[in-house]
Amino acid sequence: MNTAPTTPPPDDPVWLTAEEQRVWRSYLNAATLLEDHLDRQLQRDAGMPHVYYGLLVQLAEAPDRQLRMTELARRAKITRSRLSHAVARLEKSGWVRREDCPSDKRGQLAVLTDQGYDVLRRTAPGHVAAVRQALFDRLSPEQQKSLGEIMEIVAEGLQPREAGADLPWLR
Repeated sequence: MNTAPTTPPPDDPVWLTAEEQRVWRSYLNAATLLEDHLDRQLQRDAGMPHVYYGLLVQLAEAPDRQLRMTELARRAKITRSRLSHAVARLEKSGWVRREDCPSDKRGQLAVLTDQGYDVLRRTAPGHVAAVRQALFDRLSPEQQKSLGEIMEIVAEGLQPREAGADLPWLR
């Protein structure tokens, strides 16, 4: 009698087990609630959504506080169209300006203004406190380490390997 497990045909989905389903739904619930929590904190404290704050952080950490728009989209993992809309809103606030790229006349740079840097500097303490309260204060040091390792494994596995990958920041 053959007791080896049978492999489903390639077209049949391998459904999640009850435990995998529980973990997956817990992850989705927590990720949604965390993003909403951080978005509300930033809207309340700085009048901007979380994604805009992330763009300001990326620019603040870049050399000369500037990045090509395509690189900023790649780092933020958003479409170029969504980035263009976000940068337009940040320009209206005086926090970012666009400049032509000196090395490529087709490209544009997003530049963090002094006013944008000041907003980021004033907003960062409240944002860090919200992140700490919502996530790190709830986890033991061991759980924090495990979460970091798990997220690194997931992110590494999702990194595109082929040159022509259909990525949001290339659309």
